[in-house]
Order: sequence, then structure tokens, then C-alpha cells
Amino acid sequence: VRTTGRPIAHVAKDLGIHKEALRGWVRQAEADTGERDDRLTTAEQEELRRLRRENAELRRANEILKAASAFFAAELDRPRTRPAR
Repeated sequence: VRTTGRPIAHVAKDLGIHKEALRGWVRQAEADTGERDDRLTTAEQEELRRLRRENAELRRANEILKAASAFFAAELDRPRTRPAR
């Protein structure tokens, strides 16, 4: 499409794929080569996915630490009794 100048619809028909699938691939290729700045590059999309996974993992860890902190704080507030001798 980019090198031949043929319309996306014609190339998609020749390839037997939907024209919108090809259009998306062309747009992504343009973003990856810096021809478009209205969408993330493939590398940026991968980094965003990685950061979102890391963020979710850190949120889960934070919730676990909050629960552990509350548990140990309750232990500290409980009066201690000494064993009888």
C-alpha cells in the first residue's frame, strides 16, 4: 500500500483480508516509522502494557502489606500477659 500507492481496499481484497485490518496495520507501521504522531508506536504500546501489569502487581502487593500492617498493629495493641511461674 505504502510503496505501490494502491488503495487499501484493493490491496486488502487481493490479500483476502478486511480493509480495516490492513488500514490499522498501515497506520501502525506509519506510527512505528515516525510518520504519524497520533498513536503510540509498537514499542510504546508494549511498554505501556508492561507498566500497567507492574502497576497492578504493585497495587496487589500494597494491599497485602496494608493487611499485614493492620494485623501486626493489632498484635502490638493487645495487652500481654506473662506466663505464671
